[in-house]
Amino acid sequence: VQLQASGGGLVQAGGSLRLSCAASGSIFSINAMRWYRQAPGKQLKLVAFITTDGITSYADSVKGRFTISRDNAKNSVYLQMNSLEPEDTAVYYCNFYARLRVGAAYGDYWGQGTQVTVSS
Repeated sequence: VQLQASGGGLVQAGGSLRLSCAASGSIFSINAMRWYRQAPGKQLKLVAFITTDGITSYADSVKGRFTISRDNAKNSVYLQMNSLEPEDTAVYYCNFYARLRVGAAYGDYWGQGTQVTVSS
């Protein structure tokens, strides 16, 4: 299975972007879907996640500005980012906790990353 992330780009502070991540290939079920980010010289950090039931959680730094959503029929996850700040500049990665077939163990699957740059 492959995850393809898209939607990154260059935006001014206060602007918005919408990231998308879609899985291709055979997947039996997806549990949590997550977005992480890694700023230059810093560690990978969890930004937001959404469960199968639609329960969401966000890092404190993005609460009230970012919204995560999912489309189970399309095996896709989205991240709507509003009121962007220069501190949001990072490579954003999607992650699915999924199993590929009946009886298989769940595992982590990653997208290739999409660059978000916010200018001041």
